[in-house]
Amino acid sequence: MTPQTAPDTTVPEASIAQAADRLLAAAETGTPCAPVRDLIGADDLAAAYAVQSRIVGARRAEGATVVGRKIGATSLAVQQQLGVDQPDFGWLFDDMDLSGAHEVPMERLLQPKAEAEIAFVLKADLDDGPLDDAQLRASVDYAVAALEIVDSRINGWDISFGDTVADNASSGLYVLGTERRTLDEVEPVHVTMSMSVDGVEVSTGDGAACLGDPLHALAWLARAAREYGEPLRAGQVVLSGALGPMREVPAGATVTATISGLGSVTARFSNPTTTAEEAQ
Repeated sequence: MTPQTAPDTTVPEASIAQAADRLLAAAETGTPCAPVRDLIGADDLAAAYAVQSRIVGARRAEGATVVGRKIGATSLAVQQQLGVDQPDFGWLFDDMDLSGAHEVPMERLLQPKAEAEIAFVLKADLDDGPLDDAQLRASVDYAVAALEIVDSRINGWDISFGDTVADNASSGLYVLGTERRTLDEVEPVHVTMSMSVDGVEVSTGDGAACLGDPLHALAWLARAAREYGEPLRAGQVVLSGALGPMREVPAGATVTATISGLGSVTARFSNPTTTAEEAQ
């Protein structure tokens, strides 16, 4: 089921607006909020995406530019945990890309966790056609190792499927690696992944952990985005979903993911407390 084909929601528009306002306030103040399922339900897909749309609209009104999408709930374990049988998607904005940055500012995050995945950068629009394997492969300019820094505006990550969809699929920030590979050079389903925090391995996985194949995740997203009314476009980034379990990230940590065929990607997180003490 994709957002456009979900049944119409019976949730009042006022409740959808209230849920969006709650999440936007949490992001603005840096203070996690209560879940929004009390307003929109735990599994009303149409209501959850309606809240997400309001948040996306607010970000655009602030001047943020959409640069791609992310896919969430791609692993069977997470789907079972949330009691769903499908993934979800969120939106990537230009200010979320910290590739090449010296460090990831912790003050921009509330409750960060990191997960390693493959990012696809597109060279063709996916607005028509069958969206079959041949078309999808031809649309990919290159693949690159990525760290998605997921975050939740909801206190304690106390989320249902509706909560995470409404909260832009728990999007935060992301970092892309520097080694670009075409799909002639790397087969996404065959990659293996290892992610470490401060040199200690904390997560492992492979391409098959992402909906059976990261390209399957891209196919799902391409169809969902088209039915939603805003297809994927050339130049956009697609974070295709975790290759292994996500892990919490403490302030000051260094997170590195190595993906076979794609090299490694590293994110260094700031430590605002230490910085403040050193400044005294």
